Amino acid sequence: MWVTLDGHIRQELLPDGRYDEARGERSSAYTGRYTVTGSHLDYVDDTGFTATGDIRDGVLYHEHLVLYREQKPS
Repeated sequence: MWVTLDGHIRQELLPDGRYDEARGERSSAYTGRYTVTGSHLDYVDDTGFTATGDIRDGVLYHEHLVLYREQKPS
C-alpha cells in the first residue's frame, strides 16, 4: 500500500497486476492494471486513462503525486 503524507490518497498495487486507488472517503476511486519495468510503472485505468510512475529511494512518484509505503503497526 502506498499513501500520500496526508493519507488522502491510498494506492494498492496488487500482485496480479491490478491496482486500486482510494481518494478520501471514496474507495476504489480509480482501478486498473499496471506493469513494472525496473523501477518504472505504467498504469492503464479501467476507463482507458494512462499514467506513469517511478520508484526512487523508496518513494513512488506517480504523475504529480508523491506516495510513501504505508508503515504497518508493530
